Amino acid sequence: MDSSKNGDATPLSKSELKARAKGKAVAGVAAPPVAATRGGRGGWKKGVAVFDFLLRLLATGAALAATTTMGTTDQTLPFFTQFFQFQASYDDLPAFTFFVIANAGASAYLVLSLPFSIVCIVRPQAVGPRLLLLIFDTIFVALTTAAASSAAAIVYLAHNGNVNANWLAICRQFNDFCQRVSGAVVASFIAALILIFLVVLSTISLKRS
Repeated sequence: MDSSKNGDATPLSKSELKARAKGKAVAGVAAPPVAATRGGRGGWKKGVAVFDFLLRLLATGAALAATTTMGTTDQTLPFFTQFFQFQASYDDLPAFTFFVIANAGASAYLVLSLPFSIVCIVRPQAVGPRLLLLIFDTIFVALTTAAASSAAAIVYLAHNGNVNANWLAICRQFNDFCQRVSGAVVASFIAALILIFLVVLSTISLKRS
């Protein structure tokens, strides 16, 4: 008679019991490493997103400092004649005007990018916000670098002049003016370097997604 029909269980040998116990143990241990790997990757992306947010705050401060410093730079020499007054202002030079506009735009963009950076912290696996930030970060890297480079060329001429072109080194007279515009250029280059680092972070994060 068949023992399964009578409800009697066939006794298992010791080797069969060991094999079943081993199979259950393997099945129970196999799943956790996958979950741990996913959690570790998500934690790494969240850490990158937090670092991204902090860098954006620093870049915002640098770009705002460059904008306000250059935009408020104006010096008038204490001596003047009946017909001439010796004055230097940032808007006398197109390169400095472009500098203010470019850094003001970068400042506005960086402020608007903060909510998207927060989304990347909350959802580390999200690709859309990170890709959008990467595109605009690249655009403003080019813009701030161009503005800082053109302004740096004018600052160099202001400090050293050019004998061949008969351009005088005006920093001998307008010392405060030159110090302020030089500081603004340095702040703009700092903002551009931070933006470059943000582009690299976004690229790495998207590559490992």
